[in-house]
Amino acid sequence: MDFGFFRAVGFAMVAVLGLAGCEQLPRGAAVEREIVAAADGEAADFAVYTVDRALLAILQDWPDTGAHRYGWIPTSGGARTQVIASGDVLEVTIWDSNESSLLSADGQRQVQIQSLTVAPDGTVFVPYVGNTQVSGLTLQLAREHLQDEIDLVVPSAQVQLTLVEGRTNSVDLVGGVSAPGAYPLPDRNYTVLNLLAAGGGVQPSLVNPQIRLRRGGNIYGTSVERLYASPNLDTLLHGGDQVIVEEDRRYFLSLGAAGQQSQHPFTQDRVTALDAMAIVGGVDSRRGDPGGILILREYPASAVRPDERGPSQARVVFSLDLTSADGLFSARNFHIHDGDLVLVTESPITSAQTIFGLVGSVFGLANQTANIGN
Repeated sequence: MDFGFFRAVGFAMVAVLGLAGCEQLPRGAAVEREIVAAADGEAADFAVYTVDRALLAILQDWPDTGAHRYGWIPTSGGARTQVIASGDVLEVTIWDSNESSLLSADGQRQVQIQSLTVAPDGTVFVPYVGNTQVSGLTLQLAREHLQDEIDLVVPSAQVQLTLVEGRTNSVDLVGGVSAPGAYPLPDRNYTVLNLLAAGGGVQPSLVNPQIRLRRGGNIYGTSVERLYASPNLDTLLHGGDQVIVEEDRRYFLSLGAAGQQSQHPFTQDRVTALDAMAIVGGVDSRRGDPGGILILREYPASAVRPDERGPSQARVVFSLDLTSADGLFSARNFHIHDGDLVLVTESPITSAQTIFGLVGSVFGLANQTANIGN
């Protein structure tokens, strides 16, 4: 009997068992129980919730986290005419066939008055008429108003009026389209989709493009996908509006035994846990635990509640089991938030497989040692 062989095996087995007992085997992710068990301690600073049908109903009252969610302005009807505003430029042409016209020289039948800028108080200055109010009028009504004013001076004259839109009668389209720039409002029925079409459409390379509407001191926002799907959201534009098209800035992280460990942008307005698993490439079949999917999220301190209308701790771990029907259906309706961490824990079986692999290596090494000794 070769006692050297068994001595080598014995020493190696002790080393392997000691390594396994200390749980120091090399791994790429934590085991679920290692994280969840800490929540039961008195000093635990995080809470663990199992994602199931009952929890989904409770989460409806919890606040969103991550990026600020903007409101949007529903559409309403507008007139299909332009309205004169401060900053617009008018060009007035006065026609007069009278030989001794007050406004025109001998042999001249028309007078052009160019570059009449509408003042902040909404008036323009016209010779022999003075300051006259035009702001808030359509081009046709303003022409009729000027005609009445000039009739008092030159009854035989006729007025023609044209408009060049100023800043308060135009909107800015910024980024995310083929042709960004300033666009005049042709009428009061001009919408966001009209503007996007004028700009050549949204660039197809943008991931889940978002619309941001700056109006005065407020910012409104929605996604292009939502805008396309809901005609009632195609809001009317006002002079001075700024419309920005940009890529969705929200993201979530994936770590552990997932197919990919990376930062992932939101590809749609709502990303569920199942969507997230598909985005990250699922569970690594060699070492991942589909029954131990953890989603780590931080809520603001103001969201913490003693009842079920908020989390019991600011730091929360949601546990999903993708090996059960209820877990799969619940994951399909559990929404990922901006900044969430999706952690795929490692299967406990992986450690056992590592131990058995080490044991096999030990016997192989012992055999080689015995053969050398012989």
